[in-house]
Amino acid sequence: MARAVRTWPAVVALLLAVALEVMPLPETLQALRPPLPTMVLVYWAMMWPERFGLLTAFVLGLSLDILHGQLLGENAFALCVVTYMTLRFHLQIRIFPLWQLTMTVFALLTLNAFLQVLVEGIAGLGTLRLQQWPRIIGGTLLWPVLMGILDRVRVQNESSRVSY
Repeated sequence: MARAVRTWPAVVALLLAVALEVMPLPETLQALRPPLPTMVLVYWAMMWPERFGLLTAFVLGLSLDILHGQLLGENAFALCVVTYMTLRFHLQIRIFPLWQLTMTVFALLTLNAFLQVLVEGIAGLGTLRLQQWPRIIGGTLLWPVLMGILDRVRVQNESSRVSY
């Protein structure tokens, strides 16, 4: 009998990341908020690519667009591209040492921010947003901690037996 893996801890992690993303903060701390939904999605797409893919990225992106009041499809497009890159190279990325994995996440977060600026620029809504850099750097610095927490959740979930 094959082991079934529950996906609800990953879904809870994604929902918690979205809740933390839209939680109001003072203006000074708002600029330092890491892009948690993107980071959590990258992790789960890298570790469970058969369960979390482009559909998850699209739904998560649309929900972020609605919750932030941004251009509809902006986050959805950026998250789909980032998730595609993660899915395409997930076997190579997973075996990287932590410092290389952290630099890969830095590149993915930068790509996400670039795509959002590109979509806003094409729509005529935005200018070059330099306030994204503290978010990207904060997310990169937070990645090892977040990966450790999500690794523990994933390993605990994979090691427990599920009976139906």
